[in-house]
Amino acid sequence: MIVFPNAKINIGLNVVSRREDGYHDLETVFYPLPYTDALEMAETGVTGLTVSGIRIDADPDDNLVLKAYNLLKKDFDLPPVQFHLHKVIPPGRGLGGGSSDAAYTLIMLNDYFSLGLTHDLLSGYAALTGADCPYFIQNKPVFAEGKGDKLTPLNIDISKYHIIVLDPGCFVSTRQAYENVVPVKPRFCLKELPGIPVDQWKDLIVNDFETTVFEKFPVIKDYKEMLYGLGAVYASMSGSGSSVYGIFGQLPQNLKKIIQKSILFAV
Repeated sequence: MIVFPNAKINIGLNVVSRREDGYHDLETVFYPLPYTDALEMAETGVTGLTVSGIRIDADPDDNLVLKAYNLLKKDFDLPPVQFHLHKVIPPGRGLGGGSSDAAYTLIMLNDYFSLGLTHDLLSGYAALTGADCPYFIQNKPVFAEGKGDKLTPLNIDISKYHIIVLDPGCFVSTRQAYENVVPVKPRFCLKELPGIPVDQWKDLIVNDFETTVFEKFPVIKDYKEMLYGLGAVYASMSGSGSSVYGIFGQLPQNLKKIIQKSILFAV
């Protein structure tokens, strides 16, 4: 069985407060992208994971795919399975690739072995693998709050626009980004986003991580400014970085020539 875990972007990201449990209260909008890894599973005599594609500097045994499998195995009599993950979505870019892999593992196991888990139960397991993993169970535009796990469907459709995701070539540690960010009360409620034209987002929506991340990685700021220079109606860093994306009404003809080596995804 094979599935294709997809990426997401954050449209706005407000860090509202620090929590006593070490997390932060957030407000953001998750929007799915058709930019995917490939995850295959087959029944074998031994459970394991192999990885191809983009290099991941981590032990496969620590991968969220196996973490998700082991969570379900505690409650269900799952046989040994072998996973193969072809990694396309790079880590440390704020695109949720690892979280998506974990969520899709849960979905695949539930379907393949007919476990009968409801959407809510799958989301509960997903929350144990990571704060934003439950989003990929739903995988539609949502307003997210709390740790990023309290999700409210949001009627946003930007499919008539073009989205370009760029990789500035640097890795931003999520842990360090959260350690440095300064919580602040949002000046705009992202729940109101569906009523705001995209060409007005630039003046209303912020990503609170940009202030400190841009200081350490000025190239990310340069890439965001480049997207605006190329005609994006809105551009932002996704999550805690490092990828940046631009939303275009019409793509400039010379876009690929200018930034071809940096393009992760374009639609």
